[in-house]
Amino acid sequence: MQELWTKLAARAGLALDQQQAALLGRYLDLLLEANRRMNLTRIRDRAAAEVQHVGDALTLLPFLPAGPHRLADVGSGGGVPGIPLAIVRPDVAVTLIESTQKKARFLRDAAGALGLANVTVIADRAENLAPGRFDAVVARAVAPLEDLVRWCLPLLRPGGRLLAMKGPRVNEELPAAIRACRKLGGGAPVVHPAPLPGAEDHVIVEVNRGPIPASSHR
Repeated sequence: MQELWTKLAARAGLALDQQQAALLGRYLDLLLEANRRMNLTRIRDRAAAEVQHVGDALTLLPFLPAGPHRLADVGSGGGVPGIPLAIVRPDVAVTLIESTQKKARFLRDAAGALGLANVTVIADRAENLAPGRFDAVVARAVAPLEDLVRWCLPLLRPGGRLLAMKGPRVNEELPAAIRACRKLGGGAPVVHPAPLPGAEDHVIVEVNRGPIPASSHR
C-alpha cells in the first residue's frame, strides 16, 4: 500500500520517505488496536484502512497551503485526516479538535507514541474556540456541508481555507452550504475530484474565507 501513499504524496510534490511510511503504518496499528476497546472507526480491516483512512487523508495534500501553517482537524475522531497529514507534513502545526473525551485521550496517546511534536489535541467543540486561529481547517465525515461552513469558517483567518471531504451526496448539500457561505463571508464552494480506489466519487470541497462580514461586528 505504500505505493498508493507515495503516489498521493507525489500529487502534492512531496516525497514520502521510509520513516514517514513506517509512522503511517504504526498509526494504523494504534488505531485498530484501540478500536477494539472503543468506537473509533467502522473500518476494522487493515487493508481497507490503508486506503480509506491513510489514503483518504493524503488526498488533501495538494490543497494545503505551501510552507508552514496552522491546520485544524475538526471532529478528528480517530485522527483522520489530521494525524496522517501531520506525519507527511511535519512543517504544519496540526490541531486535532475532538469533543469526546475518550477519543481525545486516544489522540494524545497516539501523537505521543508516534513522536509527533507538531500535533496538539483540544477536547472541545469547534464552535467554542477562539476565531481566526487557523490557515486551513479540514473535516471528514463530521456533518453536512452547511454545518461545517458554520462551524469552521469562523476558525479561519481571512484568506484561510476549509477543506471538507465529501462523497456522492455533495450536490445535495451544496445549496444550503452556499447560503451559509454568503452569510459568513466565505467564497463559493469549489468541488475538487479526489478519487481513491473503490471511492471514485470522493471529492474535496474547498471554501475560502474572505474578509469578516460587517454584520458580524454588530
